Amino acid sequence: MVATLVRLRFLLLWNSLRRSPWQMVATVIGALYGLGILVGVVAGLVALSFAPIEVARAVVVLAGAALVLGWTILPVLTSGIDQTVEPSRLVAFPIPLPTLLVGLTVSGVLGVPGIVTSIAALGTALTWWRFPLAAIVAIVCAAIGVLTCVVGSRMLVALVSVIGEGRRFREAKALVVFIPLILLGPILIGLQQLLSDSFETLPRIATVVGWTPLGAIWAVPADVAAGAFGRAGLEFLIGVATLAVFAVVWRWSLAKALETPARSTPVKASSRGLGFFGMFPGTPAGAVAARALTYWIRDPRYAQSLITLPLVPVFVLFYSRTNGDLTPLNAVGPIIAVLLAMSISTDVSYDNTAFALHLQKGVRGRDDRIGRVLALAVFSVPLCLLVVLGTVWLTGAWTALPGLLGITVGVLLSGFALSSLVSGMFVFAVPAPGESPFKSKPGGGVSLTLSLLVTWSILAILVLPELVLAIIGFTTGQVVYGWISLAIGVVLGAVLLVIGIRVGGRTLDRRGPELLAQLQRQN
Repeated sequence: MVATLVRLRFLLLWNSLRRSPWQMVATVIGALYGLGILVGVVAGLVALSFAPIEVARAVVVLAGAALVLGWTILPVLTSGIDQTVEPSRLVAFPIPLPTLLVGLTVSGVLGVPGIVTSIAALGTALTWWRFPLAAIVAIVCAAIGVLTCVVGSRMLVALVSVIGEGRRFREAKALVVFIPLILLGPILIGLQQLLSDSFETLPRIATVVGWTPLGAIWAVPADVAAGAFGRAGLEFLIGVATLAVFAVVWRWSLAKALETPARSTPVKASSRGLGFFGMFPGTPAGAVAARALTYWIRDPRYAQSLITLPLVPVFVLFYSRTNGDLTPLNAVGPIIAVLLAMSISTDVSYDNTAFALHLQKGVRGRDDRIGRVLALAVFSVPLCLLVVLGTVWLTGAWTALPGLLGITVGVLLSGFALSSLVSGMFVFAVPAPGESPFKSKPGGGVSLTLSLLVTWSILAILVLPELVLAIIGFTTGQVVYGWISLAIGVVLGAVLLVIGIRVGGRTLDRRGPELLAQLQRQN
């Protein structure tokens, strides 16, 4: 049965690759990217074999702990793990729970991230090749560490899926995730100050981390190499116990999810008026805009995409304080403009089967494009302009204001145009309405990331004229280039927006039924 589940995993993956060329390209690029990282990691592990034991121990323990932590929490913080064999689809089959657990674990190990992690973990044996016993122990500990990563990722995702059935809980979870991310900048600054005091702090930190569930298993080979067999034994027990606890919690949460599948929560009707439908004109485009803006306010999936916006000034401020120069803060406005402008490229995918209403009512593609752009522009344009003014006020770079406005306006308008075209051509694997915004669809993570990289690259080309002029103005100090950049950003962006809405609308009219069929196949 385990072999059958593994074959099913690769069969589903192969079918999805054959159906979508983008998926095939994304998988190949992901494999090449992982291979490049893997080569660098293995080379670094070999180089550590010539370093003192304390240094090698510090690097391996801290990197291993970060690996376990990343595998465990990143699927919840981002879009979830790539569950090609999704457990909820196996409810109707009488598969014993232990067999299902083993099958899902093996499937996770045999994915691209799992294979890269496994080879990198086994590469730690090369760090201890001068100590044969430690090298053998490193192989065993690497296997336990990889299993801890895979089981931990599925454990937390399954646990969150079980306890996060209600909409209010999902919104509260987004807030709980959001707060630590906001504090990430001060945390990084504190860590930087701690490490900058002396490089000797790394071994001491690794010693503490080596006694935690995250880093214990990675500290065992180093202690064996140093002859501290008693400490190595205790750390090994901690690592094995961590894996056992992860497996028990995963078993319980998976059994709970299979026995009581999540159901959509009924929504109580509201009698507070028409809402945004009473504010927009009574036209097809106005109705689409009102519905889209309602989603932006009430749908947790859209809220998740907005979480990243406050992080932009935090990271840029951290970088600016590190270098003692606040000038990079001026880039916050254009960066937020990019994130907002491209956010509606997945709008049709978020609609899911509700997109059928547009086809049934005969809504023209052009009206659909106008409505979605209008809903986003209502808050994105004022927000980006205020951010640009605020950052310029903080840095005092008023001569750069016209150029920054030109870049920001150009990015917004050109991004609206590009998103209008992309969302009418492609469907992406995103969480369905009512599902957790952190839940992933099979095969959706890599393809969505690749599409974002491609669209961002195209957007960079579209805004190249105003960008180049603004940069010339920044470097020469001549404000006239900034005003020209602003004029070009407005005019060229408006032209591209009109073209994008018209072409995207015609594309949506032509491909509407096909997009709906793809959305139905995702359910």
